[in-house]
Amino acid sequence: MTPDPVSSDFLKVINANQGIVHRMCRLYCQDAEERQDLYQEIVLQLWRAFPSYQPTAKISTWLYRIALNVAISTLRQRTRRPAPERFGPTVPEIAQPPDTGPDADDLTELYRAIGRLSDVEKAFVLLYLEERTYEEMADILGITQNNVRVKMHRVQDKLRQLLTQPQYGTS
Repeated sequence: MTPDPVSSDFLKVINANQGIVHRMCRLYCQDAEERQDLYQEIVLQLWRAFPSYQPTAKISTWLYRIALNVAISTLRQRTRRPAPERFGPTVPEIAQPPDTGPDADDLTELYRAIGRLSDVEKAFVLLYLEERTYEEMADILGITQNNVRVKMHRVQDKLRQLLTQPQYGTS
């Protein structure tokens, strides 16, 4: 039996871009189990949308757009219905790099501050951290480059304020 070329192409895309999806999951979910669920949901939606991907668009732009929509809509659904209680033994987290080293505390504080941003603001931070150009951000988010600049500036200011608040670590 020969492998399905669509499946093969999809796996190549996911393998090449899984870091993007993992970082997005980390921004939108604090709990390891929720991150894994979100990762699986994003991959599922990417798989469903893959046959309609148009090669005229950059694959990363297509991936970001779908992943952001899934992350935000999943979070909205979670806030509407309470999370079920978890029973049974904890499952160890697989393939997650440890947050250790001299910058681990700074990284933890940054993620905590990012966690206090709105879903849309988190999208701007993610794209910025992924070193996307304003043109790419505009394309992914469906807004103008000028609007990206304004919103990015506001998000950066808000993050600075969150990181410099003296009571920040206690809230």
